[in-house]
Order: sequence, then structure tokens, then C-alpha cells
Amino acid sequence: MTNATDTTRSLRWYGGLAVVFFGIVPAVMVTMLVAQGKTPGSVGLLLIGGIPLVLAALWFAARGLTGDDPDLAARRMRLSMALVAGADVLLLGGNALIRMATS
Repeated sequence: MTNATDTTRSLRWYGGLAVVFFGIVPAVMVTMLVAQGKTPGSVGLLLIGGIPLVLAALWFAARGLTGDDPDLAARRMRLSMALVAGADVLLLGGNALIRMATS
């Protein structure tokens, strides 16, 4: 970020926080629930798709945070947040649906 008037500054801050709070934290929580046996075993299968989505979101967020071109950085940050949303739907929504179906 060489430009002091970077228009993507807030997107970079909030996008980075979104990846941490809505990507990493839910993935760790679901992983801990599966590891402790507090969810049905099939919830562990959701981690196969959810963790790569979170890792891809981290990759694009890191590339968006460190990029010099504001347009490219904004595109990467939006893609990162979209991947986090997909991971949340898969992990948290799938966990809820599986729990409802088994109880």
C-alpha cells in the first residue's frame, strides 16, 4: 500500500477481519466438535470441502492485502469474502442440517 489515499483501505481491513472471524474461527470450531465427538461422524466430511475453501480465502486475502493495484486488490478481497461465505454455508449450514436430520 504505497498510496496514502488508497480507496480499498477499508475493504482490506474488513476483508481481512472477515476471513479470520468468519472463516478460520468456524472451521476450527467445527473441527473441534468433530474431534471431540460432539457431532455426528458425517459432519467430518464437511471439513473436506470447507477447509480448502477457507485456505483459498486466506490465500486471496493475503494477495489482496499485499497488492499494490487497488482494482486487483479489491477483486481478490471480494473473491476471498465470497469463498469465506461458501465455507460458512458448507460448514455451519451442513452441520446444522446433519444435526437436525439425525436427532
